[in-house]
Amino acid sequence: MKIIGYLIFSFFYHIFLICRAKDKKVCCIMHHDSSRDSNVGMVIQYLRKISDEYEFTYITKREVNGIKGKGMIKNFIPFFITKSYHLATSNYVLLDDAFLPIAYLKFRKGVKVIQLWHGTGTIKKFGQDANTGRLKKLEYKINQNITHLIVNSSKIIDQYSKAFGVSKNKVYPLGLPRTDTLFQTKKLEKEIAGFYENYPELKGKKILLYAPTFRDAEIENPKVHLDYGKLIEGISKDWVLILKLHPFVANAFQLSEVEKEKFYGRLYDFSYYPDLNALMGASDILVTDYSSIIFEYCLQNKPMIFYAYDLEEFSNHGRGFYEPYEEYVPGPIAHNTDDLINIINQDTYDMERIAKFKEDNFEYLDGQSTKRLVDKLFLNEF
Repeated sequence: MKIIGYLIFSFFYHIFLICRAKDKKVCCIMHHDSSRDSNVGMVIQYLRKISDEYEFTYITKREVNGIKGKGMIKNFIPFFITKSYHLATSNYVLLDDAFLPIAYLKFRKGVKVIQLWHGTGTIKKFGQDANTGRLKKLEYKINQNITHLIVNSSKIIDQYSKAFGVSKNKVYPLGLPRTDTLFQTKKLEKEIAGFYENYPELKGKKILLYAPTFRDAEIENPKVHLDYGKLIEGISKDWVLILKLHPFVANAFQLSEVEKEKFYGRLYDFSYYPDLNALMGASDILVTDYSSIIFEYCLQNKPMIFYAYDLEEFSNHGRGFYEPYEEYVPGPIAHNTDDLINIINQDTYDMERIAKFKEDNFEYLDGQSTKRLVDKLFLNEF
């Protein structure tokens, strides 16, 4: 959806402002993650639990994609008219990303526009600190509509204020809802049990979860930069490697039939497995690079290895980091596959460093972030 689409959406939205907003109507713009356990999804579940008076309307990735190309004509009314009406008549707006049409909207006074974002923290720069050109300008205009930006810790208020281009008094360290599930032991155990029911051959295995971030420079030609064959052959046969790739990379990646046969039982591509919590819960070690997954994974008190094969390039010519990478990450750094193999085989990790990382990045460790958010922003209880 390009500028003309944003303007069409804005046109109908402002017409519908003549309609009265409903006090308990919530527009859920979740075009990054529409799952139940996402930040927005957790708020929806909680509101439904405490009251049947809330009305929910949704804008998801499927609907945004539905107006591309020939879909513009077919889905014109459902998207541009129906969705703009629901947004204009909502008293609450929940966001998990930058919904670009909002750059051209003016919300009525009193509407709470709550940005929950989709990550639980950040290593690499993002938003106003990373984007350029038209996208940077549009995102800045969007963010001027934000009334509440939710983060995990007061220690990152300055960082998020700058990245979103909003004043610090709009940043609320209430904790992000999606982390609550990681404190719900019975629910997490059930999800892990479901994973093993689907893949019983993995029970009793040691699981290495590889979940790298996406490189902006590779959008036209995404690649997997881990030599997973060499890695598998270099570590104990007790280990199984699970790939959890970014959607952009996963769409372009496929294990060959030769690889499937050669590494049968030791290599799995679970990029489309729907339950990330189950993968994290079942795994023994996370291997990542600059991904925000580390903020959720640290809550499980398990080791992490940082496979930063392009650290210098990413630091100098990529997005860069908010903190010195080598000092910030709570685990050993591997610069190549041999390093990674050695770290896994040595099996020595500084768990106190992970505990400190968790303490530094989470204001609350109580599994009550959703309740806290709803109490403050919906029920006005504190």
